[in-house]
Amino acid sequence: MSEQIERIVAASPDRVWELWTTAAGIEQWWAPDGFRTEVQQLDLIEGGELVYAMTATAPEQVAFMEQQGMPLTTESHKTFREIDAPRRLSYDSLVDFVPDHDPYQHLTVVDLEPHPDGTRVVMTIEPLHDEVWTERLRAGRVNELDNLTRLTRSS
Repeated sequence: MSEQIERIVAASPDRVWELWTTAAGIEQWWAPDGFRTEVQQLDLIEGGELVYAMTATAPEQVAFMEQQGMPLTTESHKTFREIDAPRRLSYDSLVDFVPDHDPYQHLTVVDLEPHPDGTRVVMTIEPLHDEVWTERLRAGRVNELDNLTRLTRSS
């Protein structure tokens, strides 16, 4: 069953859209704490791809990645399904980084709505293949939205 994560961010929907759909914007907040994101390709059209490298940089995350037998840098691929600027963005993520598990696609839908304090961001995520990885995904998405919230407060 899908889950929604919501935040009110102190920026207009146009600004949030820019932070979510440009390389410069994504690199400022996308990665969970302890990781760095570098966008390698961004083709913002339906069927287009976002490709980025995420690298563990903090000691705790480096240790976790090593314990899981995962590389410190992983390349991620997302394919855009729906683009309705500045209201809705949906994309499939290729989940190909789970040890001993076949790759599969994972859907995320992001809705942006004007709000008196900026923008209401609603992220809908589907579960992953098990509860442990679903919780890791949820924690990562919560952390990313917290990063976006902090970034828009300081801009």
